[in-house]
Amino acid sequence: MYDTLIHGALIYDGTGAPPQRADVALADGRIAAIGQLAAEPARAVMAGSGLALAPGFIDAHTHDDTNVIRTPDMLPKLSQGVTTVVVGNCGISAAPVSLRGDPPDPMNLLGERQAFSYPTFADYTRAVDAAQPSVNVAALVGHTALRSNHMDRLDRPATAAETQAMRTQLREALEHGALGLSTGLAYASAFDSDTAEVQALAKELDAHGALYTTHLRTEFDAILEAMQEAYDVGTHARVPVIISHLKCAGAGNWGRSREVLASLDTAGRRLPVGCDCYPYAASSSTLDLKQVTSDFDIDITWSTPHPEMAGRTLAEIAADWNLPLLQAARRLQPAGAVYHGMDEADVQRILAHERTMIGSDGLPNDPLPHPRLWGAFPRVLGHYSRDLKLFALETAIHKMTGLTASRFGLADRGLIKKGCQADLVLFDPATVIDRATFSQPVQPASGIEGVWVNGVLSYRAGQATGQRAGRWLPRGKDLRASFNTYQA
Repeated sequence: MYDTLIHGALIYDGTGAPPQRADVALADGRIAAIGQLAAEPARAVMAGSGLALAPGFIDAHTHDDTNVIRTPDMLPKLSQGVTTVVVGNCGISAAPVSLRGDPPDPMNLLGERQAFSYPTFADYTRAVDAAQPSVNVAALVGHTALRSNHMDRLDRPATAAETQAMRTQLREALEHGALGLSTGLAYASAFDSDTAEVQALAKELDAHGALYTTHLRTEFDAILEAMQEAYDVGTHARVPVIISHLKCAGAGNWGRSREVLASLDTAGRRLPVGCDCYPYAASSSTLDLKQVTSDFDIDITWSTPHPEMAGRTLAEIAADWNLPLLQAARRLQPAGAVYHGMDEADVQRILAHERTMIGSDGLPNDPLPHPRLWGAFPRVLGHYSRDLKLFALETAIHKMTGLTASRFGLADRGLIKKGCQADLVLFDPATVIDRATFSQPVQPASGIEGVWVNGVLSYRAGQATGQRAGRWLPRGKDLRASFNTYQA
């Protein structure tokens, strides 16, 4: 007898192939059979008529590092159909971390000092398994986290001894299943590291078949040079490269997505490269003085000295205080912000590109989060695929499932195939849509009918079931081989 039978759904298998109608049976946490199975006995039956069944979505870019332990229900992700999160992006990770004081910016996006209690990567993996979150967790090691462990100050390059200490700690993490190394070179805590420092760390990735992901040194005017630096790191280390949340930031950069994507394709002829992207024309992070401008709106999402200003624009606050924008921003710091600094045409062009995976880049500890935290994946399905017809639904799903699983070497995930882990999402393609907005961001999506994680029904008809079946996912086989599985 099967544990679960999902009957009569339209199956999108995660490869990008056209859908087929079939029944799917689950047993012992895996997909046990696919076909005409209506007469087969099962302990639970879910009607799929009129609905689509896809592999559970894999969020390629998250900052859920501490939340999968502190808030293991993970409702912002589970309610979107996300069954696996990749943490440790942008150079910031919860492990391995040994803080001397408060976490430096932007590590404070992951939580306050008490949230960082994992001095080794193995400590973190044990904590994830003990918490048993509702979603699976795979993790990168953050460059900034390593720097903060071994350097007295972050506004300089590391010494040879400091770099060697970071390499040792990175090696230990890779031996315990880390996916690879991430950098956040645009942030002040890593900006003064030179390319040689990053290349030295990345050399550790080669022996483990791991990968390199990067929040580029800049996403503004010099983006092509920043992309070249990323390629140089990958070439030096002989490892795949993923460019995080690829975008053309700043009004002066609007319209450059064609040349940015051409750079990605050119590099891809000699190096495994890809990117992730979130489906919005606004970014979100800590309030960065380098990004303060009057060219577009900047929303303040939190401020430690002035919490009452959350939800207002920087321009409104500056006008009330009778201050220039930059001085008002200084007075608000430390703070968080949403930057409406992208052009929608660029966003669509990058989203549609064959090398692009979907990642939310949501900030779960932000009191007024960017709506991508709750809405990124249904927005791709509903707004961009169904309504705008930017790409077919099978392509949208591929960008969230099979492509992402192959890039990160997540074995038996991202596909509806007999023997694969039963991470699945059942949704209504006619109604699925994000409901989270910039003014009211904490709203679950519509149209998500059921979510299974490792064969366990974890979300049903708008509610979590209370059954948490996520697990820690160590790096699988050599990512250089798996990365190219769906590469064009």
